[in-house]
Formats: sequence, C-alpha cells, structure tokens
Amino acid sequence: MKRDKMNFTLTSRRKGTSTEYIPLQENSLNAVIDMGADESDGVVDITITAEKDFSGIVRIALDRGEKPSENAGFFLPGFMYGTNRGDAPLVTDSKTPRLRMIEEFPASPWWMVRSDRLSHPCALMYQNGRVTGFAASPYYILQDGSKVAWKPGSSGEFCQYTGFGCSLPQNEVWYTLGYENAPWMFIDSHKITDRRDPDENCFELKSGETITVSLYCYDYEGDERTVHDIIKSVYEKYHESPHRKCSVSQTVRDISEAIAKDAWIPDKHCYSGFVFDKGDHFENRLLPSISWTNGLSAAVPMLFSAHRINDGNMRDQALDCIDHIVNNSINEQNGLPYLVEQDGIWSNRGWWYDKQNTPGHAAYLIGQSVYLILKAYEREKAWGITHDAWLEFAKGVIKRTEQCRNSDGEYAYILSEKTGAGKEYDSFSGAWLMAAAAYYSKLTGEKQYISDMLLSEAWYYDSYVKHLQCYGGPLDIDKNIDSEGILSYLRAVRYLHEIVESDDIKDKLLDHLRDALYYEYTFKFCYNSPVRVPPLSKTGWSSCGGSITSVTNPHIHPMSSSVMDEMAYYLRYRNDEYVRNRLEDTILWSCQCHNTFDGEFDYGKKGWMSERFCHSEGLLTEHYPDGSVASTWFALMPWACGSILEGLTGEAWSD
Repeated sequence: MKRDKMNFTLTSRRKGTSTEYIPLQENSLNAVIDMGADESDGVVDITITAEKDFSGIVRIALDRGEKPSENAGFFLPGFMYGTNRGDAPLVTDSKTPRLRMIEEFPASPWWMVRSDRLSHPCALMYQNGRVTGFAASPYYILQDGSKVAWKPGSSGEFCQYTGFGCSLPQNEVWYTLGYENAPWMFIDSHKITDRRDPDENCFELKSGETITVSLYCYDYEGDERTVHDIIKSVYEKYHESPHRKCSVSQTVRDISEAIAKDAWIPDKHCYSGFVFDKGDHFENRLLPSISWTNGLSAAVPMLFSAHRINDGNMRDQALDCIDHIVNNSINEQNGLPYLVEQDGIWSNRGWWYDKQNTPGHAAYLIGQSVYLILKAYEREKAWGITHDAWLEFAKGVIKRTEQCRNSDGEYAYILSEKTGAGKEYDSFSGAWLMAAAAYYSKLTGEKQYISDMLLSEAWYYDSYVKHLQCYGGPLDIDKNIDSEGILSYLRAVRYLHEIVESDDIKDKLLDHLRDALYYEYTFKFCYNSPVRVPPLSKTGWSSCGGSITSVTNPHIHPMSSSVMDEMAYYLRYRNDEYVRNRLEDTILWSCQCHNTFDGEFDYGKKGWMSERFCHSEGLLTEHYPDGSVASTWFALMPWACGSILEGLTGEAWSD
C-alpha cells in the first residue's frame, strides 16, 4: 500500500464518559505511527503510551483519502457485505445491521462490533475500483504479565477482544483496542440491545504502559472480487487449524446411529426436527418439511451413512422417507411438490409460511428436494439398485420449473400453487432449481435445458456472486445476505461444468466455481476464536472450518460442510492450495461438533448434535436450568447432522 494513500486517525473513549470519540491526547494517551521502511510488506506499527491510567476504547481509523460516497461498500467478513443491502426496505421481520447515510433502525451510517463477529480479523472498503483496508489481531493475550496481540503459534492467557468497524460518511474502516457493539448489538434478528457504556469490553492501560498495534494494510485495484485476494492473505497470516477430535468414519457412525435410534418417527415417515432429552424420555418437535430443516435433508445423508456402515435398518428408514415424499407430495394442479405434510395433509404452510411475503411453492425447498432425490438415485444406482420413480419425479418437477425463469434468466423465488408460474423473484433461492436441472442433465444426458441454464448461471454470477451480494436464499431472513444460498450455486456450476463440452465455457465455469467457493470462505472462520460461554468453551470445540450462517443469524451452522465434494471437484482440475486448506479445515471442523459420549456438550446422548454453535455474543438465547446462557442448542437436530453426513460420506472421503 502506498504511504501517501494512508491516513490514520486515532481517537479514544474513556469509560463512564460521553459516547463521543475524542483525540488521544485528551485522554492522556500518545501514539507514534511507524510506516516502516518496506512499502511492499504493508505493515504499519502504532505504539500507544498512557500518561495516566486508562480504561476505555481506542479507535484507529483508516480512510481512503476520497470523498464519502453512498456507492461505497464495506466488507467485514461474516458481518458486513457492501452495505448489507442498506438501500433495500428496512421494514422486515428479520432485522440485520445495514449501512445508510441516515440512521434509521436497523440501518446506521456506521458500525462497531466485537472481533469474533467476523470470520476473519479484517475490515475493507470498496469504491471506484479500489479495495482498501487492513487486518489486525482479533484479541490480546497476556505473556509474562504484558498484553501482546495474539497471532498463530503464540501462547498466553486470553486477555481482551479487539473490535472492527466501518463508517460510510467518514469513508473509514476502524480497528479498536477493546470493543463496542454499536449503535446496536444484534443478539439475533429479533433481540437487539442498545449501545452500552463500556465495561468488561474496555482496554486497560496503566500509567506509563505501552502497547503496539500492528496493522497489515491493503490497497488493491480491482472490483469487489479483489476482496478474495485479501481474505486469502488474511487466512495465511491468521490461520489456526481446528483441533483433531474424531475420525471421519467414527463421526459418521456416531451421528447416524444416534439419529436412527433416537429421531426416527415411523408413523410420520420422517425424522424429528428436534429431539430433547428429558431424562426419563425423549421429547420430539417434528418441524415438518420435505427438505431444508427435515425430510430429505436428513434422509438422503442417512441413506449414504447406512451404506457406509452397512446398516440395513438405517437404510430402510431413509428409503421410507424418500419414497413417501416421492409418492405423495406432488400438487396435481401444477406438478410441483408440496413442501409440508401435517396430519396427513400436504400443503406449503411450513414453519416459515408467515415469514413469506408471497404464498406458494418455495424454490429453495423444491430445488433442494429434487437435487437430493437425484443424489440418492445416483448413489443407489451405483450400488446396483435403480429407483425409476425417483427419476420420474425429478423429470416432472424440472420440466415445470424450467419454465419459471424471468426475462433476466433468474428462476422464481416463489411459484404459484395453481399454475406453477413464477410469482416472486429477486433472490438467490432459485439457484436450487438450476442445481437440480443441471444434475438431472448430467445423470440422463438430457441436453435441452443446457443453453438456458448457462444463461441463468451467468445472471446469478454477474448479479450476485461477482459483487459478494448473495441474498434471498433461505426463507426466514427476509432476503438478507447469507452463506446458505451459495451452496446451491456451487452444486449447479459443478454439474454444468460436467455436462458442457466447450473448453472455453468449462474454464469460465471453473472460475465461477472458484469465486463461489471463495465467497463461502468469507463466512468460514480462519482461526479458533476464544469462546467464553459453555459448553463450547470447555469441550475443545473449534470455530475454524465452520461458517457463519448469515449477516442475520450470527452463529456457525454445519450447512457448509455439505459441499465438500464440490471443493474436491474443483481440486480435480486446479491445484489451489487455498481451497485444499479450506477443505481440510471443513473436514476437521465437521468431526468435532457432536457428543462423542453422553452429555459431552451438556445435553443428549452419544452422536447428538444441534445446528447452533455460538462463537460470539450472537444468538446466545439458549439457557441452562440456572438461567445462565449456553453456546449451543440442547437438542439433536437431524437435518443439521445431515449436512455433516452428506459431506463426510461423499465420494472422496474415508479415513
């Protein structure tokens, strides 16, 4: 980064005073900024000395030296993407931090957040063909009584989180010693607290004490995808591997046997959505759906697990669920599957129904369901068993969904219950329909859909993936930016690459597959954050390798583990060490999230695993009996386990 483009401003806020950040000197602090002699390394060292005891927050701001613009975008990975669609409607059920020039809840012109709300310790801004910003340590440790910035390989007692932030009007990114969650703290999309006076989040400096902050600074020309180059650099600087806990084969056995034993509901032809251990009995919460949070998302990975461990009863359960959906779910009015069965009645009124602006069939579940049925079909056929009804089910649904594109080439978000026509668009959800159609074409050799799918793929890439603005995936977050949606696109591009013949198109699709993987990696932790809340704080659980769900749901969930095969597929064609390392992180993370013995995570039996891993202050809504917060849900959740099983039972994995 060129020295003449760096402009650092240091301010501070003392505990118990105004919320305003004032010059360091007014709080008896001094700073020396060392730009270094070598411009190529981009390292800036800032040494801060306290003339008097200080307890509060120190904020280091880097601006671009340009006029503020509403077109600027900021990237705090896992937390802020562009403006988090700050220009979109704010009056939604799910609230999430957004950037706007004028404060209008839940939007603000600026944000500050504790470091572990980010997957990587960096803050970047994009404007006028440049990406600028820095990376810095996410927390401080004590070494021989002194505070030092943590870096991989360093040892010492955890001392203090740092913080990151951004400002649209000042055109700045921020790093803080100590931290604030401001102007609001989002515990979840419905539980938001006001800004609080700094307390345990203060940074302490004694009179005469000195601290040095090292910033790795970046200033690259390029579009938003340049963020990926910086994230790769940050990964290399701060990567810390997940702890090795359980083997792949044992993980598959532990989880699948627990689901088969404790979650199967024979008369419902499916698994429980939640299973709670009540001591003398289990309590089930069904949460019915044909995929996503039940149904095929559990059954198909369980089928793969049954073959992996040679369990006939487990296979029978999975086949019962799949066959029941294939044989009974179709809406005769339009040829599309209904999404939910309740008390023997099929409909689209799932638990998410009242969160939809438009009623109807959701592309997210339709496409995911067909994709999973095709994946089960291919695996069973490889094992010598053909399910013609499964393929016919997929053929009929895809014939209908291939007609729901709009003039841009985008698949519908919601389809009509009467006709199957597209009713709502502007979302990434429809990429699941593309994934299903691409997979069907690969399995059958059918070519009639390929040209249209390539046009759709280009639309999703140019409109969403290229700008790191993938929104409208799952139905419960009001089209906010997430990591879930990209998982459908990864599958679609992988199978399109398999079926197209042009070398030029194949190469472009590999580029798109890479960029989509890199986008997913912006949500995937690169280091092991120091979790302070049990049970995760005491089990040796690692955050590295797990992906933050979305900018709306600030927890790590296992869904990204389901695309290990897509990572491996990319590596067949390109030697990308970054992807290889991320894949290894994902495998290791996936093998340490379940009980390896009864009650290991303070609930449940061996093999039990929930979907929720609270790595930060976000989503701490579960409680122990004494009222204290817990960092996971106390329930077995088969669909979440299914994401782990789908990944670990892929074609490439064994011990």
